[in-house]
Amino acid sequence: MACSSCSTGKDGQPKGCKNNGTCGTDGCNKLTVFDWLSNMSLPGGVEPFNYVEVRFKNGRKHFYKNTENLSLSIGDVVATEANPGHDVGMVSLTGELVRVQMKKKKENPDSDEILKIYRKASQKDIDVWQEARSREEKIKQRSRQIAIRLNLSMKISDVEFQGDASKATFYYTADDRVDFRQLIKEFAREFNTRIEMRQIGLRQEAARLGGIGSCGRELCCSTWLTDFRSVSTSAARYQQLSLNPQKLAGQCGKLKCCLNYELDTYLEALKSFPKTDVKLKTKKGVAVCQKIDIFKGLLWYAYEGEWMTWHKLSPEQANKIVAINKKGDVVGSLEEYELEIQLEEDDKKGFKDAVGEDSLTRFDKPKNQRKRKNKKRKKRKGNPSKSKNA
Repeated sequence: MACSSCSTGKDGQPKGCKNNGTCGTDGCNKLTVFDWLSNMSLPGGVEPFNYVEVRFKNGRKHFYKNTENLSLSIGDVVATEANPGHDVGMVSLTGELVRVQMKKKKENPDSDEILKIYRKASQKDIDVWQEARSREEKIKQRSRQIAIRLNLSMKISDVEFQGDASKATFYYTADDRVDFRQLIKEFAREFNTRIEMRQIGLRQEAARLGGIGSCGRELCCSTWLTDFRSVSTSAARYQQLSLNPQKLAGQCGKLKCCLNYELDTYLEALKSFPKTDVKLKTKKGVAVCQKIDIFKGLLWYAYEGEWMTWHKLSPEQANKIVAINKKGDVVGSLEEYELEIQLEEDDKKGFKDAVGEDSLTRFDKPKNQRKRKNKKRKKRKGNPSKSKNA
């Protein structure tokens, strides 16, 4: 989702900041990477890493080998090897960080599958590339009409032309296997180019299209998130979130990826809590866990038959009662342990928060009283006889 000021023009150069093909603030490109080693020089005798990372439409990135030892910098438009022909993209990363990224994504630099960079893109390459990009939206609409006419249960979400306009890749989502042999024939006849169909998941579709999440920010998958981990409803249960599909589902219709961000912290905190399905046995009766508060470190129990009366315990006290029950003994009642917690809380309240205890309208009250006093004085001055009689 590039901004209007930094989007590229027909010549491949940005309209706004003119920072050689990329955003000057490095904030409006999908899956952008900040090169924090760009100002550092290599030690003596160390050759620069001759691989670069090239970004294509909607954050698609690949690694290429710089066999010609071209002087490349971030934002340069380059022509890369493709099958068939060549593709056109922008350099998104150079130098030693490319080595780190390849190691992270388990890419072998010595592999024969890594393609090479032909040259820096000429003006003719950029013109052909921009002309092909301008056709993508119309072709996407037309391809959807053809798919509907053929009664295919699939959704064409995006179309991407190769840089030399010799091939068009159609990205689609489908629940089941789709027989699109007839579809490819009609596409080739309609658009007069090579056709490639590529199925993607719902998360990948949301990443390509982009959007704004319920948090008010751009989607994580379209800005920085590269690996999609499975998200289960247990992540919401551990964090005590309401199992509301409308709130837990993201733009893709699946569970939000951010449910996994704080899950490890919650699991670590829950290790000190007893299991909620364990009942506490007392002489007064059997107590069942009703609620837990991970942040405050508290549990609430209620006796069977007295569900409206809750007793607050700490994890340490609950674990102590569980340990006693495992030995075959029972405690007197929960009130004994609840009283200890109450005394500890009273001791902690030795200080007072002056800001929190003050009223928000504390500045308004004196003003109202002064106005009332001034009005009474004016009335007395206007009617001196009434004031004397009074």
